[in-house]
Order: sequence, then structure tokens, then C-alpha cells
Amino acid sequence: MAYEKQEWHPVTGLGKLVASGEIKSIDQVLESGRPIKEPEIVDAFLPDLEDDVLDIAMTQRMTDSGRRVQFRAVVIVGNRNGYIGFGQGKDVQVGNAIKKAIVKAKMNLVKVRRGCGSWECGCDANHSIPMQVEGTAGSVKVTLKPAPQGIGLVTGDISKKVLQLAGIKDTWTFARGQTRTTINFAKATFNALKATNMIRTGGSQ
Repeated sequence: MAYEKQEWHPVTGLGKLVASGEIKSIDQVLESGRPIKEPEIVDAFLPDLEDDVLDIAMTQRMTDSGRRVQFRAVVIVGNRNGYIGFGQGKDVQVGNAIKKAIVKAKMNLVKVRRGCGSWECGCDANHSIPMQVEGTAGSVKVTLKPAPQGIGLVTGDISKKVLQLAGIKDTWTFARGQTRTTINFAKATFNALKATNMIRTGGSQ
């Protein structure tokens, strides 16, 4: 989904380092430990980032002036090559809710450590994940296990979209809880991918 881009004038210290060329890669951004507060930082290094709207829901709440209706959008962004972000946005207009969700997803970007942790495969390609990981969100718990090449993504549609945008081609996925809840299923899968960075393995990306 493309939106008109405006000239970027960084306001955060991290943004200024990126704009000046002192930070030269998205990996340096993520390794700095500083929070990403400007989506343009991600745009500068990942211009090929794709976004996918996973869910749009209408929410209502009572205020002093009456019932207020808003739309909540759940979006993931990724480049199909090791980077994924998850975000939610709310607004009275669907389009604006999606825009807000995309911005939050970019600011919540993580690197996914890929590899081949399957004993059945043992190749050197980065088609799966290097080890078993888990992620939770609400009542949903997702477990990802390395799978050999050719297995594909053995999971539901929502989780599959997250894995595909992250660049994972083969994995076994086990989920418990209310997996019909799109937002929690997607976020639990995202959190599992985020957990791949907890263990550093040589040669995986």
C-alpha cells in the first residue's frame, strides 16, 4: 500500500545519525538499542518493505457526547528477507487507521535470525529458523520449530503471512489458545520470530 512520501526532517538523535550517514545500515540501528521513533529511519534502509493488513475491526466506546466509533487496523511489514514489524492503529477513518498501523509496525521492526536448525535437513541455507522458539500474546501461544526444505509453512493463514514477510520458507508451527483471534495469533507469531534473536548462532541471518 503506497502513500505519498514527504521530505524527511529528522527530529530524534537516531534519525539525525541516519540522515547524516553516521549509521549506515538497519542492523546498526537495531543493534544501537535505541527505540525507532521515526518510520523514515526504516524507509531509508528498507525501501522494498511490504505491508499487509491482517485485520480491520470496528470498535465502539461511550463518551460524554455519545457513542464513538473507531476502526482498528492490524498490520505487518516485512521485506521477505529477515525483517518484520507488527503494529496496530486506530482512527475514525479506515485509511488513517491503516496508515497509523504501518507507522507503528515500522517503529516496531525486528531482525529475524534465520538458518537451518532441522536435524532432518542440516543444510547451510537460511530457509527456516535456527532453533525452536515460542511467542505469546493474550491467550495464544505459538511455537515455531525448524523444518527441512520443502515442508513449507505448516500453519494457519494469519501466521503464514507473518512468516512469509519475514522470509521464513519452512517451519513447523504449533499454536494453543484462541487462534481465531487474528491480532493475538499474528502478534504471538511475531513475538516468536523476535525470540530468534535471544540466541546468537554463527552463520545464520
